[in-house]
Amino acid sequence: MPYHDVLKSGALDNQDEEKKEENKDEQKMGEKKDEGKKEEKKENKDEGKEEDTNVEEKKEEKQDEEKHDEEGNEVVDYSNVEVPSSLQSLCGYVETTLKPQGKIMTFNIEKEVFGADRSTFVLHEDITQFAGMEEIGATVVAVYMRCLYDLLREANMCSMVGFIDPAQVSANAGSLTDRSRIVASRLQKTDGEQIFMMPYNPGRHWVLLIVRAKRETVYFLDPLPGNRVVDEEGKNIVNSALKIYNSHIGRPGRKAPIWKTLPGTPKQPSSVECGYYVMRFMRDIIMDPSLEFEKKFAKGKDQAPYPQAAIDEVRKEWAEFVCLHMD
Repeated sequence: MPYHDVLKSGALDNQDEEKKEENKDEQKMGEKKDEGKKEEKKENKDEGKEEDTNVEEKKEEKQDEEKHDEEGNEVVDYSNVEVPSSLQSLCGYVETTLKPQGKIMTFNIEKEVFGADRSTFVLHEDITQFAGMEEIGATVVAVYMRCLYDLLREANMCSMVGFIDPAQVSANAGSLTDRSRIVASRLQKTDGEQIFMMPYNPGRHWVLLIVRAKRETVYFLDPLPGNRVVDEEGKNIVNSALKIYNSHIGRPGRKAPIWKTLPGTPKQPSSVECGYYVMRFMRDIIMDPSLEFEKKFAKGKDQAPYPQAAIDEVRKEWAEFVCLHMD
C-alpha cells in the first residue's frame, strides 16, 4: 500500500476513532440527560405527593376546626337536624318581614313572671341562631320562661314556683349589689316555700340555680359533665340576697346558706347546648307537681344527653309562643 494511502488510511482510522469517541461522549451525555429527567420527574412526583398530603392535612384541620369552637371545645353538627314546623314558620317570617323591613319583635312580660313589668325584644338573629342550635342569649331564655309561666298558671302552681329574670342577674347585668337586690326583691314576695328558678350565665355558659329561701338552700344544676362548681360571683349574689331576705323577715338565719350540686342532670354533648338544656331542666321540674327535682337529679353519676326530640319540644314551644306575636 502506498505510503500516502497508509497515511490516508491512518488518518481515516484516526477520524473513525475520533468519531467513535465523540459518539461515546454523546451517548454518555444523553444517558446523563435521561437520568436527570428521570430524577426531575421523581422529584416532581414526590413534590406532588407532598402537596396532596398537605391538602389532605389542611382539609382535616379545617374539618377539625369546624367541629370545635374558638376555645377548642367540641361542637356537634346540627345542620341536618329537623327544625320544628313552628320554628320553620318563624324563620320564614324572618326572611319575608323582619330582615327586609329591619323590624324586631317586641314582648311585654307581665310583672307576675319576674316581679315587675318589662318589655323585651327578639331580633332576627335570635331566631336564626335558635333554629340552628347555636348559642343563645338571655332574651331567648327569658321568653321561654314567659312561656312556662302559662304552664304554671294552667296547673295552679304559681304559688309553688317563681322565676328570676336571667337578663338582670347574669354577668355584666350590673353590680353584684344591684343583682343581689333584684334576687332579694323576688324572694321577699313569697312565704318562703316557693322555689325560684334562676338561669345564670357567668360568661358563655348557662347553669340553673334554684333558690329555696325558707330553707336557705340553693340547688346548682350544670349541664356540662364533670365535677362542676358554681361561679363565685353567682354564689355571692344569691348569698347576699338571702341575707337581705332574712333581715326582711326578721330572722338571724344560717351562718352560710346550704349549696347542693345536683350531678344527675342530663349532660350536653358539646359546647353549645347549655341554654337549651337549662330551659329543658325548668320544664322537667315544672311538669312534676311534686317538685321532687332533688331526687330526680341527685344521682351520683353523670347522665346521658337529652334525646334531640326532648330539646326540639322546647324549641317548638318557644317558637309557637313567639309566633303569636307576628304581625
